[in-house]
Amino acid sequence: MTKLSLPALDPETAPRREGSGYPAPFRAPVATRSWRTLGDALGLTQFGVNLVTVPPGCWSSQRHWHTHEDEFLYLLEGELVLVTDAGEQVLGPGVAAGFPAGSPDGHHLVNRSDRPASFLVVGTRATGTDETFYPDIDLEVRIRDGREVYVRRNGETY
Repeated sequence: MTKLSLPALDPETAPRREGSGYPAPFRAPVATRSWRTLGDALGLTQFGVNLVTVPPGCWSSQRHWHTHEDEFLYLLEGELVLVTDAGEQVLGPGVAAGFPAGSPDGHHLVNRSDRPASFLVVGTRATGTDETFYPDIDLEVRIRDGREVYVRRNGETY
């Protein structure tokens, strides 16, 4: 009889990534954030799950919205400020937020506290179809030849 592995994971064993793929100068505010790709480590293919840590003074991302990806987040520890078109809202542990695909309300989280914060983010895997818009900066993610490419608003590649 073949022994099956349990579908459980210690998050500390998942691959850890840090920083950002944003082109300069847009990566500086997110340079010290890190995340663990829990969904990848568990073999999930229909949605992604990441455990994100945002140190003091850092952002989760540039403020953005997606054309084809839903995003859901759940704050585990610490305090983060959610910034959207509607303004700012302080989030603490146990608070959830959601961002439907196609809704042009840019969002991100900022850590203005003096300690790290962590949250789970779950999102659709809309690879090859999703485009991302960043309302505060000259940056977009467009699909070119089936790949996601960072471009300026005028379409010029970074």
